[in-house]
Amino acid sequence: EEVSAFLGEWGRFQRLVFFLLSASIVPNGFNGLSIVFLAGTPAHRCAVPREANLSGEWLNASIPLELRGGREEPSRCRRYRLAALANFSALGLRPGSDVELGELEQEPCLDGWEYSRDVYRSTIVTEVRGSRCGEGGLLFVGRLSRSLSLQWNLVCDNDWKGPLSTSLFFVGVLLGSFISGQLSDKFGRKNVLFATMAMQTGFSFVQVFSTSWEMFSVFFLLVGMGQISNYVAAFVLGTEILGKSIRVLFCTLGVCIFYAFGYMLLPLFAYFIRDWRMLLLALTLPGLLCIPLWWVIPESPRWLISQGRFQEAEDILRKAAKINGITPPDVILDPSELQDVDSQRQQTYTILDLMKTRNILTITIMSVILWMIISVGYFGLSLDTPNLHGDVYLNCFLSAVIEVPAYIISWLLLRNLPRRYSMAAALFLGGCVLLFIQLVPSQFRAVSILLVMLGKFGITSAFSMVYVYTAELYPTVVRNMGVGASSMASRLGSILSPYFVYLGAYDRFLPYILMGSLTVLSGILTLFLPESYGMPLPDTIEQMLLVKG
Repeated sequence: EEVSAFLGEWGRFQRLVFFLLSASIVPNGFNGLSIVFLAGTPAHRCAVPREANLSGEWLNASIPLELRGGREEPSRCRRYRLAALANFSALGLRPGSDVELGELEQEPCLDGWEYSRDVYRSTIVTEVRGSRCGEGGLLFVGRLSRSLSLQWNLVCDNDWKGPLSTSLFFVGVLLGSFISGQLSDKFGRKNVLFATMAMQTGFSFVQVFSTSWEMFSVFFLLVGMGQISNYVAAFVLGTEILGKSIRVLFCTLGVCIFYAFGYMLLPLFAYFIRDWRMLLLALTLPGLLCIPLWWVIPESPRWLISQGRFQEAEDILRKAAKINGITPPDVILDPSELQDVDSQRQQTYTILDLMKTRNILTITIMSVILWMIISVGYFGLSLDTPNLHGDVYLNCFLSAVIEVPAYIISWLLLRNLPRRYSMAAALFLGGCVLLFIQLVPSQFRAVSILLVMLGKFGITSAFSMVYVYTAELYPTVVRNMGVGASSMASRLGSILSPYFVYLGAYDRFLPYILMGSLTVLSGILTLFLPESYGMPLPDTIEQMLLVKG
């Protein structure tokens, strides 16, 4: 801070770094949640091949009706046994009058499925090599050389594969969280930032040519590793280059709002590109626009100093002074003084120190639970947008837009109000409106969507605030480990979130009831945490604020 103080807080150099690093986050916004459209599940039913020789009446009656959402709809995974229907059709019998349909034997979709193309032209759910278009705007998927490996068909008995693909992406995020910090400490913030952006873009490009669901999912895991690694590298690089007053703005508004902007672009891309391969390609190519940033974004002078590369750090600071129109001092870095940093021996702390006292153990347990629940709510609501009433593209866009005021409100709350009550209020808002959704009459669909968006607003605000709040609760000696353990819990929550959405196939309101109840519970839990607003940051475990008894 003292070495770079002569640069000022908000010169041209700082503005350049602020906006370029924030802009590098934009691809993460649309790549991270692209699975919403890549794995969209269209309306579908069992295919009936023409070779079955059914009359028009029996063809229309070949799919049994089942109760779904209070209404009778054609079954998605069962049909009446075609051999029996062919006999009835040949005998001239009529369904309903001559033959009681409810007594007929049923069978699974042995000849594949017919998928509606009203919303999606193709997704990984409907993907099949060698598929052909049938009549009536339906994609007919027949038996292809009796090789089920040629068909993805992630429906019915294979419908668990869609959520698993999403979870594997978040597994990659978890693994990337483990390695990104160590890599950037060893090889530099800038090198890791661009290497992992290349990793994200490269593996996403390879995904376009996936020949199987397994191949797609493995590369999706690697994309997740690259995404979180460049996100963390950009976050750390910005906090180390920018001054104290701008650092908070960068962490709360810069990174988050540019991420939300990328998220808003996702439904726009998906609306105009309905084929999943072309959509994924379109979402991948913007990553190439980050290549010129290599010659503009500098390495962190702090990291260079920590590595003893004083001349490189001084060159960056002199270049920054020139950009800001400031005359730098003759001697910016004195190696003889900076060597003292390396010579200081400090006590080593481990993850076990997060359980050293009852107070820090309680805060750690509460933080882990809090982060996990918030992550489940945030990603669960984001992934659930295709299941809302109305237009899937508009709903996804609204889900992205609502994040912008959520980030702004959270920033204002952090500046002016106590952390504990601000967090609890946001969580109570998010949880309660989700619980109210089940009480809304089915004809008031717009009200249900409004409540979902309010829930997303509350949970997103809490997600933005929990980073700052957690960092303030832990002492300096274990702050990175404390936030890291909480962040790991958040990744576990994101891995679980697709299965909360999956429960909606059994009961439409069950995901909202579970997420709403857990969010309210986390709001109550927040009230037992100590207040950190206006308090000095603790340096040792003994200086930590006490949990409310």
